[in-house]
Amino acid sequence: MIFIVVKFPVKPEYADDWPEHAAAFTEATRGEPGNLWFEWSRSLEDPNTYVLVEAFRDDAAAAHVNSDHFKAALERFRPLVRHTPEIVSTVIPDANGWSAMGELQID
Repeated sequence: MIFIVVKFPVKPEYADDWPEHAAAFTEATRGEPGNLWFEWSRSLEDPNTYVLVEAFRDDAAAAHVNSDHFKAALERFRPLVRHTPEIVSTVIPDANGWSAMGELQID
């Protein structure tokens, strides 16, 4: 099993509605083959930060970060976050696609 944990620093004006903004991505990911766990939590430290925890079968994680809905979410989330999400933990052997999170770079 591979766990992926990412902190999303949401702009304050979108924080209360983040689950709705992320709904399409959430549902698409939950429906992926090999998805074992997918959950958003609001940070206790900073109410404008959401933490995403995902778990995939080892053979399914790379497909997730290369999926069309993942790429679409990067574009959809860009104007809603304060800066690039922080990958807290990830273990994906030979998955070059995970570095694509850098495409969400906020200047």
